[in-house]
Amino acid sequence: MVPKLLLAQLLILAALWVPGRECVAVAKPHVITFGKWSSAKWPNATGQKLIEFKMRALFVDARLKEYTIGAPHELTDRLFVVRRAFRVNDALPSENADTKANAARWQWQRGGWLLVDRLTGRVSQLNLPEFDPFYSTASWYRDYIAYCGVSEDGKKLYAVVFQVGRRKPILKKDVGASAGGDDPDSECPAPIWERTPVRVTFQHGDDPKLIFSIRSRVVDVVNDAEEPEE
Repeated sequence: MVPKLLLAQLLILAALWVPGRECVAVAKPHVITFGKWSSAKWPNATGQKLIEFKMRALFVDARLKEYTIGAPHELTDRLFVVRRAFRVNDALPSENADTKANAARWQWQRGGWLLVDRLTGRVSQLNLPEFDPFYSTASWYRDYIAYCGVSEDGKKLYAVVFQVGRRKPILKKDVGASAGGDDPDSECPAPIWERTPVRVTFQHGDDPKLIFSIRSRVVDVVNDAEEPEE
């Protein structure tokens, strides 16, 4: 017959051992896929002209998470970024007042950039300073993104280099007044990267080229937080 004290000790060990097995259990892998390309239209700066673009859905474990445009850029073997597309309701209050139902008037727009974690399945939006979804044309190298940013009042143009994982841009330089044209991506072309040494070139209109050397230091980006189950 097992002594009571020994039995109690065995029960305590068993209670501690079971959660331990749960902790070392392998996390369920997430499946991240893209849907088929489809055509859509979004307005220019004046809203008088519609521009056609290609988009596709982003799925995590067969659940629709976002709509995206363009090709993704691989940051690491775990993380990648991709440009977002979304719809807004463009209906006017007067239009809804003339109908019995509160009808939506959906309009496509280009958004910013999404950070996607293959390990956790998390999809989060990058907060890029001065990035303008209409005018800014981005160029990626490693975990750096370079683009011409526009001030909130739309009057100033900046050369911006941002590194994923940092809170502030590693470069933000005033390069003059923004043109404010009607066409997208019209402020300046995509900046050009060089590897050795790491540097990036901006070209704004007929102005001389601006070349900036970047101190190359990779940031260990982690996007660990799991998204809540729906």
